[in-house]
Amino acid sequence: MPTINKLNDAQCRAAKPAEKAQKLFDGAGLHLFVSPTGSKTWRLAYRLDGKPKTISFGPYPEVSLAQARLKRDEAKAALRDRLDPMQVKRPTVEKSIALAEAADTYWSGRHDVSQGYRDNALNAIDRHLAPKLGSRSMREITKGDLLECLNVMDAAGRFVYVRKVRMWIGQVFEWAIEQGYADSNPANEIRPEKAFGKKRVRHFVALDARDMPDFLTRLSLEADLNSVIACKLLALLWVRTKELRFMKWPQLEQDFWRLPSSTMKSDEYHLVPLSKQAKALLEQMRERSRGSEYVFSHETRLDRPMSENAILYLIYRIGYKGKMTGHGWRTVASTWANERGYNPDAIERQLAHAPEDETRAAYNRASYLPLRKKMLQDWADWLDSCHPNASIVQRR
Repeated sequence: MPTINKLNDAQCRAAKPAEKAQKLFDGAGLHLFVSPTGSKTWRLAYRLDGKPKTISFGPYPEVSLAQARLKRDEAKAALRDRLDPMQVKRPTVEKSIALAEAADTYWSGRHDVSQGYRDNALNAIDRHLAPKLGSRSMREITKGDLLECLNVMDAAGRFVYVRKVRMWIGQVFEWAIEQGYADSNPANEIRPEKAFGKKRVRHFVALDARDMPDFLTRLSLEADLNSVIACKLLALLWVRTKELRFMKWPQLEQDFWRLPSSTMKSDEYHLVPLSKQAKALLEQMRERSRGSEYVFSHETRLDRPMSENAILYLIYRIGYKGKMTGHGWRTVASTWANERGYNPDAIERQLAHAPEDETRAAYNRASYLPLRKKMLQDWADWLDSCHPNASIVQRR
């Protein structure tokens, strides 16, 4: 028979936070959940009708080890009677917080992500969940309540966005559990692959490497417009079109472009190495600068960036409509790098992609700057070799 009552109070007091959440098991499903922030919460893992569930007994040391064991025994007694411990009426007054207040409190305190990301999460909850659930206690909200709101988004075809909203409100519930405002996380009971329509993956059209000489030749014959230089820099830097449009002179250093968090999800800067060819193109733009903070300013408004369609219409003009987009450079470049055996993590880091798993995320915290710098210089040199009659930096 499994041993229970494994913990003692000294062990509970001595438990320190780590990079990942920890569970100190006492037995029979009871454990002390230690979050990376240092909060400690008693939880009981159990199964009912074959489904795994978790109930919170409150924070430690406010709820002592002895009290947590008593609550565990009471929950086990309810389970023997085929009752869900979460639904058993509690004799004591519990902490309560409404969903709208919980979401605002949690997301306002998330300083590990950018302000824009916090605003997106909070605005999504306010728009799609708060109208029906905003005044409801977090402890009362069920999986069915959330699905009633999320299904409306799914029916509208917002297959990607509905998954984000489920994730964002799920994080609020995890915080509420830690604070003693909720016993479980109903968002985690929703399986997106079963509940919602399939995610629509947008594939951007992109050139094959063998098309590069013709494309670059046609580009070199265009008038010497800012959009031409912008298109070339998109090729050299592997960034998104919006990120390039909003490039500002103060962000540029000698060897790197420090892309700020306002255009990224994370608060961390994304350092983009500058090849010799990229530096030369930026120097051309500096020579024609009209005093705007934007490297690529609007034709008539210096306080605005270049039009979002300027690069796309350029590509149309040279005969590649439906064959290439500004974003397509990222596909061309990453394919080139993967086929030549460059470090996959360095490639993903250069593309500023979110890692798909925790192990890859740990490695991705390293910026791979030396590898990325060499990779982008090799790429720039390869582009020049595709157009032997003129460098990608060609001047008139």
